[in-house]
Amino acid sequence: MLLMLSQWLQGLSPELSFLRVFQYLTLRAVMAAMTALVIGLVAGPRVIRMLAALKIGQPVRGYAMQTHLAKNGTPTMGGVLILLCISISTLLWFDLSNRFVWIVLAVTLAFGAIGWVDDWRKVVRKDPEGMRSREKYFWQSVIGLLAALYLVFSISENSNARVFELFVSWVQSGFSLDLPPKAGLLVPFFKEVSYPLGVLGFVILTYLVIVGSSNAVNLTDGLDGLAIMPVIMVGSALGIFAYVTGSASYSKYLLFPHIPGSGELLIFCAAMAGAGLAFLWFNTHPAQVFMGDVGALALGAALGTIAIIVRQEIVLAIMGGIFVVEALSVMLQVTWFKYTKRRYGEGRRLLKMAPLHHHFEKSGWKETQVVVRFWIITMLLCLIGLSTLKLR
Repeated sequence: MLLMLSQWLQGLSPELSFLRVFQYLTLRAVMAAMTALVIGLVAGPRVIRMLAALKIGQPVRGYAMQTHLAKNGTPTMGGVLILLCISISTLLWFDLSNRFVWIVLAVTLAFGAIGWVDDWRKVVRKDPEGMRSREKYFWQSVIGLLAALYLVFSISENSNARVFELFVSWVQSGFSLDLPPKAGLLVPFFKEVSYPLGVLGFVILTYLVIVGSSNAVNLTDGLDGLAIMPVIMVGSALGIFAYVTGSASYSKYLLFPHIPGSGELLIFCAAMAGAGLAFLWFNTHPAQVFMGDVGALALGAALGTIAIIVRQEIVLAIMGGIFVVEALSVMLQVTWFKYTKRRYGEGRRLLKMAPLHHHFEKSGWKETQVVVRFWIITMLLCLIGLSTLKLR
């Protein structure tokens, strides 16, 4: 919005040529981060008071860690603050004509809406199950598949008009259209290694990445500050990849596919980092507010969508290793429990408690130890992910 305003003002008067600085993507990214941070810090206390007044408090289940019982009633659904900061800051600083930012913003808010309904039913309506699993996965799947169908063609073409033409060609070809190499699955640490996916393969991969990352971040969000800092680090790293793929010169030099327009995603990533830091101010131990599903599902979906656009699905799995391990710990725990119960008549557990962060708490780690150590691991994984920019 401010970019268009500056361009309009420059056209009115040559004396306003200094506004040309707003054309620089890096400057707008810095301003987006600062805007989201300031909005979050200013609005945070009011949002927390509002949530407390509405009695939107986090219920702590009886089988939870005993040290967590004191958190009962802490305001939740704080993810609304994060989404508010991201939306306002992004709309202010990105190029409104960029289709990639719009789709990421749409997916983020759509998954946030799913999380909002789930939280609302749990906290306000006092329904312990909230949104039923089938209902939640149904809406996640609908949004994920719609986003996948748009992205598979938008990444392959440079304009929405050409996207529609490519979609029509795909239908007319009997759903067997070949995609350009940049729409393939890129393998990190190897030069120009890309596996063709085809339209169907791309859609399936995109669906799995978006829905999987959304639920993985949601499962990780179990301790004060545990999920938000890795989201900030992984999102910031993806912003660098977006800047590279959006630049014709950098992408050519680093042997990355050039995806025109993807560089604007740096604005969204910067806004997400600023909003995340503002939320962390209130979410650090002992937390004044919890993110809730409205924030965790949305942020996870945002990371997955950005990774798809910049063609870094495998790198996302590396940098977001904490999210991956947390999700796998739940899947393995549930699968093993059901298998042993069916075979031996008694369910057995691989971990003391799932997700994984609770296992370490049961093993004697303090909550702050688990959180900070997971942050350190994520930082190292992000550095490994960023090394793929050059080590190819």
